[in-house]
Amino acid sequence: MRASSEWLAEVDWLVFWSIPVFTAVVGWLINWTGLVMLFRPVRFHGVTVPGLRELSSVLPRKVQEVPGVMQGGLGWQGIIPARAAKMGSIAVDKAISKLGTPAEFYRELEPDRIAEHIVELFSPELPDLIDQVMVAEHPTLWRDLPPAGRRAVVARVREQLPGVVRSITTEIGRHIDQLLDPKIMVIEHFRENPALVVRIFRDFGQRELNLMVWFGAIFGFLLGIPVAVLDVTFHQAWLLPVLGVVVGWLTNALGMWLIFEPPEPRRIWGVRVHGLFPRRQREAAEVYADIIADDVITLENIGEFLLNGPRGDRTRQMLAVALEPAIDQAAGVARPAVRAALGPRRYDAIRAAIAREGVEHTMTPFRDRDFSREQADRIRVLVSTRTQELPPRDFVEMMRAAIKEDEWMLYAHGAIMGFGGGVLHLWIFGVGS
Repeated sequence: MRASSEWLAEVDWLVFWSIPVFTAVVGWLINWTGLVMLFRPVRFHGVTVPGLRELSSVLPRKVQEVPGVMQGGLGWQGIIPARAAKMGSIAVDKAISKLGTPAEFYRELEPDRIAEHIVELFSPELPDLIDQVMVAEHPTLWRDLPPAGRRAVVARVREQLPGVVRSITTEIGRHIDQLLDPKIMVIEHFRENPALVVRIFRDFGQRELNLMVWFGAIFGFLLGIPVAVLDVTFHQAWLLPVLGVVVGWLTNALGMWLIFEPPEPRRIWGVRVHGLFPRRQREAAEVYADIIADDVITLENIGEFLLNGPRGDRTRQMLAVALEPAIDQAAGVARPAVRAALGPRRYDAIRAAIAREGVEHTMTPFRDRDFSREQADRIRVLVSTRTQELPPRDFVEMMRAAIKEDEWMLYAHGAIMGFGGGVLHLWIFGVGS
């Protein structure tokens, strides 16, 4: 008891309480600058270092993970935008693949409505399309044909158009699982637009992220009290910098734990705890659905992927084959005579040319932004509903995917700042009391 009272009497309380105040300020700065590291800049900022790209393959894996190193640059890119493609990949594996198959998404887009829109947009362009192909393939025949005959050809094609277009949208739906790969589509879109991943976090989680910054100050203050006790007890110059490393590391680790863990409500020492992000899974689902429906799995992007993606050639061939009967049907009973007059090769060439030209027109509604926005509401409802139904652990893993591998950088950043805070306190107040 006496030793204890003597210890209390000898303590310089100004120095003692300055330590938790210091660690609180450093904890706040650690988490605030940690958020900056997470989100900014969206694109890589730095300088190219000759030979670094080749050297990076033999560097330790953790060093390779630093944004820019594998690309041969020294600089920085926000951790989340730098890992946008990875988050896209895990989002597909954990969430989007469970949200629905390509066929389900396609059904939500109302193929019959798409077919009607194709006919509506395509029909006025038919005369020019047929004229263009016929002039290119058989100008003499087309020139010699009376205007009434030309109009009759166009009228026949237009008459057949609704049925042909419906068969095309049906054909797309039948083969959509082979034509559309949501994983490649999402990964590429996130890679090209890393700001979308930042929006996912910012739009629904800004309040929690701000709270994490203030928790950094609280954690820093509480952790600073045992540091102060050790400092005034042992009077060692190395204690504050070393313990600053521990405090800085723990402050960031506790902040990340607070955001994501536990994914489901639990009681720890009688206190109900639940991760800040998973407790708002419903709100997150709405934000996530908005971004997926408005910017990622849109009708416009689906059309672009179908025609110009890695399987675009197959889509074009399938559509052309589906369109060719329209030319035969347009010729009607005169088809054998027309085929004989032109010759089988020329007739087939004209039919194939009209079909090829028609492929672009059948995909027009997919590129119509206004029409795409109308259809987005259906995707939004599907994605939101299924995201809300995800098991909490899968939801957390999806949201944490962009950070998980690089959390060590945040912890290391906290440790370095904690070390610097310890050195600064030592310089101002000296050792212990």
